[in-house]
Amino acid sequence: MTGSDRPRLLLVCLGNICRSPAAEGVLASMAGERLFLDSAGTAGWHAGKPPHPPMVRAAARRGYDLSGLRARQVTASDFAAFDLILAMDRQNLADLEALCPDGSRARVALFLEALGEPGGSEVPDPYFTGDYDGALSLIERGARALLSGLRPGR
Repeated sequence: MTGSDRPRLLLVCLGNICRSPAAEGVLASMAGERLFLDSAGTAGWHAGKPPHPPMVRAAARRGYDLSGLRARQVTASDFAAFDLILAMDRQNLADLEALCPDGSRARVALFLEALGEPGGSEVPDPYFTGDYDGALSLIERGARALLSGLRPGR
């Protein structure tokens, strides 16, 4: 399968060092080659840096390797390159919607939208809460729901 015939998903959080790289790692582990994945941040403070060490350790305890990932900032070209851009919280969703060029092909939504839980649509930022395991648990649940909603072969 080539990158062009797989759904292209971009996972987005604020700095691209905790939630979105964790979501990329979890989905990569669960989906294998079914998806083309990347992650980015709405802010560029950490561009080029690896994920935050506490998130790397929490992910590793669950069998996810985030060590090869590096932070980057969302760009206008992402809205043409990806089918689905998933924000970890409402603020990042609003920031993405503000960046989204007219005529964008990408659908922009909340990562946990697939869970369909009222009030449960955000992954709290563990950089501020310190709850890396809690964030990973939500990301795993969201990833399973997202993958179950994807059409086979798409």
